[in-house]
Amino acid sequence: MKKSKMVRYKKLLVQVIFASIISIFLLYCESPTDSTFNLPSDHTINKNGAMHQGGLNLPLENCVPCHGSGLRGGESGVSCYECHSKKW
Repeated sequence: MKKSKMVRYKKLLVQVIFASIISIFLLYCESPTDSTFNLPSDHTINKNGAMHQGGLNLPLENCVPCHGSGLRGGESGVSCYECHSKKW
């Protein structure tokens, strides 16, 4: 095989592998609404697929009482990061 054909083949192979990895990642990731816990009935506001109680724009005031000071569970035992991921 010529050198230029081999280079094109390697680039194509890398692209196929990358696309396969991305496809697998997207197929098996859970959406925010795929949680394993039951939401309280007052969490009726949907923002980007995660359900909230009123006052969600002030999480330190409105979410801390149930989800704890670090929003990692508190008395509810449910971390905000379960729906929001580490970026949040």
